Amino acid sequence: MTTSVTAALVADVMVRAPKVHGPSLTADDLRVAFTDDHVHMLLLVETGRLVGTLMPGDVPADVPSSEPVLSFATTSGRTVLSSEAAHSARSSMIDAGLRRLAVVDDDGSLLGLICLKRHLGGFCSDADVAARAAERRGRG
Repeated sequence: MTTSVTAALVADVMVRAPKVHGPSLTADDLRVAFTDDHVHMLLLVETGRLVGTLMPGDVPADVPSSEPVLSFATTSGRTVLSSEAAHSARSSMIDAGLRRLAVVDDDGSLLGLICLKRHLGGFCSDADVAARAAERRGRG
């Protein structure tokens, strides 16, 4: 189901339990995570606070597999407040060429993730994420 963004806030359209990684994530862990074509951004979290995000291309290919990648992470331009209008966030994401933004509160605590669908017309929902996870379990 596509969530309408008319008059909705980011809090209304976010995925509430995105997959997160600790700050010790390694280059190998990152490379494995990005083999899933639904993964566009990794969220690095420590004690509930977003400490960085990583997208494909953030970590150079020659970084050794066991090296932590937190030093390549950023939050700049990759977060949105839950109180922002969803239609504004969607427009900003499209303009920036992003399909994912971490949702944070004023103190940097991670609240969720907004995910634009491939067609860019709406946001992924918790139900969408759960259905994909169930599908993967059924294939594995």
